[in-house]
Amino acid sequence: MYQISVEQHFDAAHYLRGYGGKCEAMHGHRYRVVLKVETSGLDDIGLAYDFVELKKHLAGVVDRFDHTCINDAPPFDKINPSAENIAATIYKELKPRLASVTISNVEVWESPQTGVIYTPD
Repeated sequence: MYQISVEQHFDAAHYLRGYGGKCEAMHGHRYRVVLKVETSGLDDIGLAYDFVELKKHLAGVVDRFDHTCINDAPPFDKINPSAENIAATIYKELKPRLASVTISNVEVWESPQTGVIYTPD
């Protein structure tokens, strides 16, 4: 089994509705997103999955959040843009695009010390 990882960063603001603390006010993060996929085989040239293609897929999802208030972008206009919800949303949007591999997990880090790992059931 091969596990392939790519990483993307984006800068954005957000706020957590109903939080009851300072994170209820708008604030920003330099988000770090790590995508890990698994596959058992290699292609004809010895690649499990092309890093360049995997990065394009991830960028296709997260680029729309860069330099925005995430609360304005669907689905976060309806649900809180917590790191947990961001990770699950990235997974849901990538799953149909990456049908040839299994998504192991999606990590979303709000800072070097705080992050979440979403692992699908």
